[in-house]
Amino acid sequence: MNIKYWLGLYAVLIRSSVRSRMQYKLNFMLGTVLAAIIQIAEFLMIAIVLNKFGAVKGWSLHEVGYLFAVMTLSKTLYRTFASDVHHLETYLTTGDLDQLLTRPVPILMGLMSQNIRLMPGELLQGGTILIWTIHGLMDSGQITWVVVPYTLLAIVTGAVILFSIGLATAAVGFWITRINELQTLTEDAAQTAVRYPLVLYPSWLRSILLIVIPVGFVNYVPSLFILRGEYGSWLLYGTALIAGICLALSLKLWKFGLTRYQSTGS
Repeated sequence: MNIKYWLGLYAVLIRSSVRSRMQYKLNFMLGTVLAAIIQIAEFLMIAIVLNKFGAVKGWSLHEVGYLFAVMTLSKTLYRTFASDVHHLETYLTTGDLDQLLTRPVPILMGLMSQNIRLMPGELLQGGTILIWTIHGLMDSGQITWVVVPYTLLAIVTGAVILFSIGLATAAVGFWITRINELQTLTEDAAQTAVRYPLVLYPSWLRSILLIVIPVGFVNYVPSLFILRGEYGSWLLYGTALIAGICLALSLKLWKFGLTRYQSTGS
């Protein structure tokens, strides 16, 4: 069976999941509105601080907004198509993973197609901030239209990196089962940290966010070239290579973890 077959099957599973979610339209709309409000409130807090004190370590409000938007859109892309990777602990503790083991599809594909999340609130909010930041930076002459395709590449590679981190964290659950606290560190806290320029942090923390938990490659590293022209375009291709390496390593860890899986028997 080739890649085209599996992609087609994944598309079918996604449509089925979306139809199931849309049966509760009111819940979907409320969730969308609340998510958008939370995201907007988070960015407004950053904007208020920067508007009062000006640039932080040489990073303007528009540049920080760019980091925020790219992270938001990358996370939205990841969570839309692989939401339940983040919720593997529930499958492990309830025994629901056993149901996926009996299906004639790869377990990871089955997990990724469960409970597909439509996130228009996050998409609209991230997209609005991104357009605002790019417009502001173009008006100042700092960037040109060439940043648009570069930014789209950064968002896609960022989503791959976030998915890889999420998958690797989930795979650890095959050994320790309870991974909520670990996910708070590797996903939630790390992603929040890189909404700000990494130059704000001490060198040891920057090393963690670039090497141990490579979330810095989602938005900060690409922005050095996209917004500031530093290091050269190889930085983007290097980031794409890092994303590929992260994905390959996380898939290997996932496959190895599956061999250690023990059913709850429930």
